[in-house]
Amino acid sequence: MNFKTDVLIIGGGISGLSLAIKLTEFKPNTNIMVITKQELSECSTFYAQGGVACVWNNNDSLEKHVQDTLVAGDGLCNEKVVRRILSEVPARINELIDWGIEFSKDKDGNYDLGQEGGHSERRILHVDDLTGRFLEETLIKQVKKYDNIDIKEHMCAINLFARDVKCYGVYVLDQINNVIHNISAKATVLATGGAGKIYLYTSNPDVASGDGIAMAYRAGAVISNMEFYQFHPTCLFHPFAKSFLITEAMRGEGAILKDIRGNRFMEKYHPLKELAPRDIVSRAIDSELKKSGDDFVYLDISSKRDANFIITHFPGVYKNCLEFNIDITKDSIPIVPAAHYCCGGVVTDLEGRTQVKNLYVLGESACTGLHGANRLASNSLTEGLVCAHNCAKFLSQELVNLNLKEFKSWEQGNAIPSTEAVIISQNWDEIRRFMQNYVGIVRTDKRLQRANKRINLILDEIDRYYWDFKIEKNLVELRNLAIVAQIIIVSAISRKESRGIHYNIDHPKKVKKARPSFVEKPW
Repeated sequence: MNFKTDVLIIGGGISGLSLAIKLTEFKPNTNIMVITKQELSECSTFYAQGGVACVWNNNDSLEKHVQDTLVAGDGLCNEKVVRRILSEVPARINELIDWGIEFSKDKDGNYDLGQEGGHSERRILHVDDLTGRFLEETLIKQVKKYDNIDIKEHMCAINLFARDVKCYGVYVLDQINNVIHNISAKATVLATGGAGKIYLYTSNPDVASGDGIAMAYRAGAVISNMEFYQFHPTCLFHPFAKSFLITEAMRGEGAILKDIRGNRFMEKYHPLKELAPRDIVSRAIDSELKKSGDDFVYLDISSKRDANFIITHFPGVYKNCLEFNIDITKDSIPIVPAAHYCCGGVVTDLEGRTQVKNLYVLGESACTGLHGANRLASNSLTEGLVCAHNCAKFLSQELVNLNLKEFKSWEQGNAIPSTEAVIISQNWDEIRRFMQNYVGIVRTDKRLQRANKRINLILDEIDRYYWDFKIEKNLVELRNLAIVAQIIIVSAISRKESRGIHYNIDHPKKVKKARPSFVEKPW
C-alpha cells in the first residue's frame, strides 16, 4: 500500500510530537503522519528522569547556563548555537505548561528546581523523577486532539527513498500485517533517538538502534562527532533489571558514590566530586572497577537524606528498586555506567535541515553543535523542544514550495523467509560486546583497530543476509546498528586526542585547536 502525506515524522518522542503539535498550530491544514516502531510512548523521552534545563529564577542567568554548557562541551560546542537554543527555552517551557505539564513545586508553590552535574545553579524543571513519562503523556494527549495528525504504530522504517541527495519518503515494514509500504512525503523528519543498543549496558529503550542516523547516512547526509557517546554514570546493576537509569538528580541531592568496601572515591578525580560532569564520573567509576575487578560500585543517598525526602523526590527510583529488594531509604544501590546519549549525529541547522533536500533531523539523531564533546545534563529535552519549534516554523512556510513525488514499491526479489536467525542474534551480541570493551568509556588505538576489523567483517555478513532474506525488524535494526558502530569507530580512530567523552589512553592530551569529526558515505 502507498501512503501520502505533507510531513512524515519518524519517531514519537519529544521532538517528533512537539513538531507535529507546533506545525498544526502554525499551519492547521497540514497533513501530518507520525510513525513509530513500537507503541507511541516507547521512546527515550518516556524514560527521561531528570528534567529540562532552563534558566528560571533570579539567581541564575543565561550566561551561566551558556558557560556551563560550553565547559561540558570541552571546546567543541558552537557558541552561537548554544546561546540561541538556551535563550529560547523559557518560551518553550511555558508552552509545555500551557499544554498541561505540571512541574514539581516546593512548599511555597515555586517550581522545585533540581541540581545536576556540571550545572552551577539549580535549573532543572522536573516532575518528581518521572519527567519524561509525564512529558510524553502530555504530548500524546495533545497530539490526539488534532484530526490532521495520523499516528501509525508498529511501523518500522527500513530505508529512505532518496535520489540525487533529495528525499521523497520512506519504505516501512508494517509489523502487524507483515507487508512493506511506501510513504511519500513533501518533507521527511527523522526523530528516532539514539543508538544505545549498540552497547552491552545502556539506559536506552529497545527502540534506540540508530535507525535515523543510519538511514540519513545511506541517503547522503553528513554525520559528525559520533565518537562522543555519553555514558550515564549510574545505571542499576542487577541481573533482572533491564536498562534502569538512576537519575543524576539523586547526586544533586547529596547521594554519594563508594566502592563495595564502602570507600568514597570521587574526590580523587574532580573537585566537584559526585557533581562532576558525566564523562568524568563515568571514567572514575570505570577506573575503580578496572583496578578492583568488581562488577559495580554503590550509589548511596540513605546516609544524606531522610526516608520521606527520598520517597517524595524519587518515587520512580524508589518503586523500581524495591522490585529488586533494594530499599533506597536504607540500602546503597549497585550501579554501573551505561551508554546513555549520542552527542553526535546527522549535521543539521537549528531548523533540522540536513544536506539532503527535504530531509530533516531532530533530537538525539541530530548534531546541531549544542552538545560538543559532552552534553550537559538535561540539555537534551531542551534541544528537542527548541529545534522542533524552529523546524515547525520553517516548514509551515516552506511546504508551499514542495511537491509530492511517488516512488516505486519495494521489490522483494528472490528473498526468502529467514532460516538462519541465529546470524542476527550472534552478530548483535558480538557488536555489543566489542563496542562495550573496545569503544566504550576508555579507549586505546589497538582496541579501536580490533573493533574496526570486526565491524567490517560483520557488515559484509549482514549485507549478504539483508539481500538474501525477507525483511524483519531485527534485521533492520542490526543493519542500522552495525553502520552506526562503524561510524563511531571510524570517528574515534580519527581523533588523536582525548576530549570530553572521548578518552584514548594513547592520546591523553588535547590538541590545540578543537575540530569536529565528519563522516559521509563514500559514493
